[in-house]
Amino acid sequence: MITTTIAALRAYRNVLAVEEKTAQLIQTLKTLQQTQLQLVQSEKMSALGNLVAGVAHEINNPLSCISGNMVHVTDSIQELLKIIGLYQQHYPNPATKIKEEIEAIYLEFIGEDIPKMLESMNLEVERIHNISKSLRTLARTDREQKNTFNIHEGIDSSLLILKHRTKAKKQRPAIQIIKNYEYIPELQCFPG
Repeated sequence: MITTTIAALRAYRNVLAVEEKTAQLIQTLKTLQQTQLQLVQSEKMSALGNLVAGVAHEINNPLSCISGNMVHVTDSIQELLKIIGLYQQHYPNPATKIKEEIEAIYLEFIGEDIPKMLESMNLEVERIHNISKSLRTLARTDREQKNTFNIHEGIDSSLLILKHRTKAKKQRPAIQIIKNYEYIPELQCFPG
């Protein structure tokens, strides 16, 4: 009977050890699954950051073309408007066909509106450039080591990208953002 009891106690101790190991393994499995999920999420964010940085870079190529040509287009249109003005000054009574066409296209309005449109286009090109720059700033992939970074630049980039969320909605007024930065030296950090 003692031998049977000792054997039973040893078997029970082994069962307890197996249950303890099983509990540890279950906990380790949960931890591994959590870590795997975090790694997958981190990889997705890294890939998304690379994608955003790539898109921002690709936007800059045609944007640079448009921006560079806007100066020349503006100058050329100003010259054409000047020549049209000279024609009107030196030939105040054009042929009937020309007079009808001038009235049909609202030449005077076009002469006033084109410079405004060009200025608006220049402002929007600059806006796109700033958004693209902000995307590249925020999408920097974290590297092995920290980089020097101006935190104000990071905040400004975030605010620019999120600007559409500050506009008034039916359920709330516009959100006013007041930036009053104190001097903060550049930080050693992971800008992404």
